[in-house]
Amino acid sequence: MAIRVFARVVETGGFTKAADSLGIPLATASKIIQDLEAELKVKLLRRTTRMVAVTPEGAAYYDRTLPLLHALDEVNASFGVENANPAGKIRIGVSASLASSFLIPVLPAFHARYPDVEVELCVRDGFTDMIQEGIDCTVRGGPMRDESLVAREVGRASWTTCATPEYIARHGMPADIADLGRNHILVGYISQRTGRVAPSPFGVGSAATEVQPNAFLSVNEGNAHLAAGLAGIGIIHLFSFKVRPYIETGRLVAFLEDWRPPPYPLHVVYPQNRHLSQRLRIFIDWLVEVFDELDPGQKQKAKAGAASRKRG
Repeated sequence: MAIRVFARVVETGGFTKAADSLGIPLATASKIIQDLEAELKVKLLRRTTRMVAVTPEGAAYYDRTLPLLHALDEVNASFGVENANPAGKIRIGVSASLASSFLIPVLPAFHARYPDVEVELCVRDGFTDMIQEGIDCTVRGGPMRDESLVAREVGRASWTTCATPEYIARHGMPADIADLGRNHILVGYISQRTGRVAPSPFGVGSAATEVQPNAFLSVNEGNAHLAAGLAGIGIIHLFSFKVRPYIETGRLVAFLEDWRPPPYPLHVVYPQNRHLSQRLRIFIDWLVEVFDELDPGQKQKAKAGAASRKRG
């Protein structure tokens, strides 16, 4: 236990976050480290009122004991106790848009299957340091370029362009992409990565193009983007799972469907040096399963395409 507590202090950068992630009192975590240092007769951590720093001896101890922790976890998992009845807390990072529109509504099914696993959703659009923040894994979209992270694709989300019936009554429906860019109002979305309004993608292959949004309003979060469209501010171009319920009820009308860009990949991401507990592995496998239902239309298209290729 002492080695595990020490590793979590190193990874999270402090006693409070380490204790929280392990579900033990702060005083207990501090006493465990004091006892470990006394046993080893070496200073592993340098404490100040504002921070905790790892000593050179502490860094060496961490590097040599981390593989032992991973090996122990593998041994424990091999006996299948947790696999048969997974229990404990997992902390999942996810965007507000994906959490509210998809993940939270399907979590009761996960709880029914694994009632002893506690899920803590950390909802926001960006995570700078998963280890320091005590996040077990995050769900991210787009290409994965960070080589320090392991990324597993769990699904793909198609795009939909739409507006309210009131907007269409005032401005008409775009005839094509050129008409959209010249004569219509497209609500902007601010990229979390660049901090700038991102152009909206349309088309596939040689027909691929982008349209620069031109509304007076730009937002940096998916729920706000949807709200702007529902308010009639302009046309919105976003993931189909966000707008599907409103299209089904007639509050939004979809168009330019032949100009949809390729579906957007979604990944579960976690640090390379993080051992996956059995409960986290089960959760990730479950995510792959439920993300199949994120975009039923996209799934049907993929099956139709595969059948067509097989016939050919």
